[in-house]
Amino acid sequence: MQRPTGITILAVLAAIGGVLGLLAVPGLFALGAVGGIIITLLALVSLVQAVLALAFAYGAWTLKPWGWTLGIAIYILGIAVSVILVLTGYQTIGGILISVAIAALILYYLNTPDVKRAFGRS
Repeated sequence: MQRPTGITILAVLAAIGGVLGLLAVPGLFALGAVGGIIITLLALVSLVQAVLALAFAYGAWTLKPWGWTLGIAIYILGIAVSVILVLTGYQTIGGILISVAIAALILYYLNTPDVKRAFGRS
């Protein structure tokens, strides 16, 4: 089956985000050394998210069935991290709304019948 255009876009954006996330992690760990345990934990979560984004990019590009599951997990994790950032006071709710809305739209898109079928999940 041919890859849907939206999946191609998500795969490319996930790859870019994963690479940028990996580039940001050393700086976050450096801040964690000064800023404490919360920043260090956020750096670890960022590292995991970056690696998972790269894996999702590959899985989405090649339409692997596990790519769909990983995509769902990544965007749910992103929403959870956003909520934690608000609850801990590291972000305002207004600053998080856009990222949560985008993650919710992507979750909706990944659950559309055509996309699920493309990943072999019908």
